Amino acid sequence: MADLAKIVEDLSALTVLEAAELSKLLEEKWGVSAAAPVAMAMPAGGGGAAPAEAAEEQTEFTVVLVDGGDKKINVIKEVRGVRSDLGLKEAKDLVEGAPQNVVENVSKQQADEIAKKLTEAGAKVQIK
Repeated sequence: MADLAKIVEDLSALTVLEAAELSKLLEEKWGVSAAAPVAMAMPAGGGGAAPAEAAEEQTEFTVVLVDGGDKKINVIKEVRGVRSDLGLKEAKDLVEGAPQNVVENVSKQQADEIAKKLTEAGAKVQIK
């Protein structure tokens, strides 16, 4: 045990440059890298799951009609084109009741196409 205490004491007396040189020599001798344990310790700190969740890409989008605009008739026609399940009255109510979801759980491409059609008709649209 006295030998270990002596080693700790000797290591404590090293300068930063000497410690870096010792690290290199030990890496060469044993074929290991001191950087690996540091990188592995980061996820154990509790922050490892958040970046993985944040990296997940959104796959389903909702197109929200924020405002029907000045050309409500054109917007109502486009809403009916997008939502064939709505009659004229329902489409009119949706446009006049903005903000409302026009479509939910669609792909990014579909959401972009629908938003483009509604915007061209005069509506203000948001994709969530």
